[in-house]
Amino acid sequence: MNEYVEKLYTIARQDHRLIVGLMSGTSLDGLDIALCRLAGSGRNTVLEMLRFETRAYSHTFRNKIRSVFSKRTIDQQLLCGLHALIGQVHGTLVNETLVQWGVSNAEIDLIASHGQTVFHAPQSLTGNYDYPNSTLQIGDGDHLAVATGIITISDFRQKHIAAGGEGAPLAAYGDYLLFASEQETRVLLNIGGIANFTFLPAIDSGRPCFATDVGPGNTLMDQYMQAKLGMEMDRDARVAATGTISEVLLRALLNHDFFALPFPKTTGPELFNLQYLADAQQATGTEGLAENDVMATLSAFSASAIVASIQRATGQYENLQVYVSGGGLHNPLLLDRIRDGLAGVRVSSFDELGLLPDAKEAALFALLANETVAGKAADASAVMDAPAVCMGKISFPK
Repeated sequence: MNEYVEKLYTIARQDHRLIVGLMSGTSLDGLDIALCRLAGSGRNTVLEMLRFETRAYSHTFRNKIRSVFSKRTIDQQLLCGLHALIGQVHGTLVNETLVQWGVSNAEIDLIASHGQTVFHAPQSLTGNYDYPNSTLQIGDGDHLAVATGIITISDFRQKHIAAGGEGAPLAAYGDYLLFASEQETRVLLNIGGIANFTFLPAIDSGRPCFATDVGPGNTLMDQYMQAKLGMEMDRDARVAATGTISEVLLRALLNHDFFALPFPKTTGPELFNLQYLADAQQATGTEGLAENDVMATLSAFSASAIVASIQRATGQYENLQVYVSGGGLHNPLLLDRIRDGLAGVRVSSFDELGLLPDAKEAALFALLANETVAGKAADASAVMDAPAVCMGKISFPK
């Protein structure tokens, strides 16, 4: 028997597993690294996050990814090289972080790597039915496994698509297993580049949960800041807070068929990008808006889409709580607008549920890896319109 097949069998039968979860989102700011101890599986899963750190990408590395990110026409040699390079860089960052934490690689059972999304193409977004739903995350799992000497599970989204899903969002699986409440109806809102939420009706209600994208989170604001002001983001909403919302532009931005699609649905920067903004400005004659007014309008756009989606999903529910994670949690203007739009609903940080908000996605991929080796597909059967599958490809170090 292959030594790593035997090792994987042993890992699956252990009382608990030490798993390093890795997440790099569409904001491209860096690699989230979460060291998690997981016991059990399914609804009996217990996740304890031991350490967490975000390792920032260098400006050069970030720009290399941007050169292929969400673009329909790219240099394929560059894409091929980045697939290997991202795996190597992530492996180096994991090694360095474990040394910093005083944890040896031999102590780690698994790495769970999301990879770097560079293109997301469900049929509902492309309108092209000649090809199935598709998505592409690069950062090769074999390079990670070889670089670290740790069994790596990666490329989670492909199984979701192969089994009939759209590849996103995947948070519903972990959210349901860890955070569904017997009595409280919860919306777990994640504001990354794209905003999404998991809707968790109280278990006692017997209603299914689901996860859905709702539209742009930070992506349009970040893209605009980078293109117009040479800054990675509007830190603390300092630019947007000084601007005035253009109501005519806001209405144009919200006028897209995506917002009327039924839940669950998925989208990405392939739709919500600077061309989307430019088209809306041209249609409304607002090309001359000052940068701070554009940023104020983009902030209102993200908030409006989030609020409308949550209201649409939860209108008939009482005892509703919204818990927020992701980079948007650190945008005070965006949070204030969401709270104003959801008047009467308590909106709070995800850390009230016992998990660091910034670490949530990396930790949830650790959970998905745990399900792959120790769980069963039926554990996800309560998630509406999501295939009940275990996800990820397994890479051995040798």
